[in-house]
Amino acid sequence: MSDCILETRELTKEFKGFVAVKDVNLKVSRGSIHALIGPNGAGKTTCFNLLTRFLLPTRGTILYKGRDITGAGPAAIARMGLIRSFQISAVFPHLSVIENVRIALQRKRGGSFDFWRTGRVLDELNGRAGELLDSVGLAGFADAIAVELPYGRKRALEIATTLALEPEMLLLDEPTAGMAHDDVERIAALIRRVAADRTVLMVEHNLSVVATLSDHITVLSRGEVIVDGGKWLGKAGRGQYLKRAARGGAWK
Repeated sequence: MSDCILETRELTKEFKGFVAVKDVNLKVSRGSIHALIGPNGAGKTTCFNLLTRFLLPTRGTILYKGRDITGAGPAAIARMGLIRSFQISAVFPHLSVIENVRIALQRKRGGSFDFWRTGRVLDELNGRAGELLDSVGLAGFADAIAVELPYGRKRALEIATTLALEPEMLLLDEPTAGMAHDDVERIAALIRRVAADRTVLMVEHNLSVVATLSDHITVLSRGEVIVDGGKWLGKAGRGQYLKRAARGGAWK
C-alpha cells in the first residue's frame, strides 16, 4: 500500500480569468497531520472544495488511495472515506447533541426512510453516538440543544458527526477559527486524538496550532505552493520554518 493517501497533480482552478489555484502538486502521507497554510485569499479553501468536488477543477488530477477521483461527486468521495468539515460550524442547531450524531450514524442503515419512522427505531444508534460524544469531550452534553453550545463545543460536535461517517481521511477547514484560548487547546488536543488512526489535512491560521500538531506543512500564496516542508527537527526548526514560510507568503 502506498504511503501517499492523497495526491494532486497540476491542480488548477480559474474563475473567469482569475486563477485561484495554480498547478498545485500536493502529497499527503497516510497517517500524518498535514497543514495547508497561507495568507487570506491564498486558495486554501478553494483547494478543499476541489478535493471534495464542491468545485470542478479547470485542469489537473486528484488521486485518493491511488484512484482518480477528479470526476467523482461529493457524496461518492465521502463514501470513499474522504470527509471534510467547513469553516462555519455545520450542525443542526435545534436538535440535541446526540440527535446530531445519530443522524450521521443513520447513513449505515442504507436509506432515507428512517426519517419517517418513530424515534424508537433509532435507539440502537445511541450506544455508538454516546461513544463518539465521549471521544470528543461531549459526554455530558448529549441532551443539550446544539444551538445552546459554546462555539468550541459546536466545533467538537461537528467533529463527532464527521467521525460518525467513519472517515479514513479528515479535511478540517480552520477548526480553531474564532475560538478562545481554552477552546483552541481543547480542539487541538482533540485533533491529535482523532489523528491517531486517521490522516488529517487541515487549513489553519493559528500558527501555534500548526507548529504543535503538524507533521508536514504546505504553504500557499496567490494560489501557488511556495513552501513544502517535511518532518520537523524540533521546536526551534518549526519556528524558523514558519517564519520563513510567513515571509514567503507576504504575511503580516
